[in-house]
Amino acid sequence: MELKIINTSKHPLPAYETKASAGMDIRANIDTPYIMRPMERALVSTGLYIELPVGYEAQIRPRSGLAIKKGVTVLNAPGTIDADYRGEIKVILVNLSTDDFIINDGERIAQMIISKHEHATLIEVKELAETDRGAGGFGHTGSK
Repeated sequence: MELKIINTSKHPLPAYETKASAGMDIRANIDTPYIMRPMERALVSTGLYIELPVGYEAQIRPRSGLAIKKGVTVLNAPGTIDADYRGEIKVILVNLSTDDFIINDGERIAQMIISKHEHATLIEVKELAETDRGAGGFGHTGSK
């Protein structure tokens, strides 16, 4: 699929790092390095604007390397960009570590996945079909 994008950043367009990657890495577009203190949240600019076709969304997800090595993740993961949004893509990061984290200009801070979705028509009923699982959830099958 082709996706229209405006890039006002100083960086290359988002790209898939490998042939089989599901997500495109997106970069911080900031004027000066930003120090995120432990447990701090930050809204990070990317300088990117996209036009998605109706029926698609862009999901903003954490980068696994930042999460495991630095304790930095996308707070509202996955963040959703709707097809009718035309503003700048910004990423909500949170520093869950006990150390400061420095966001540098051009740093890969998240990944963006383009995903097809459906709109459902809700039909109100009085009961649902029975299943073996029923209402079991939240770890009902145990840990082993």
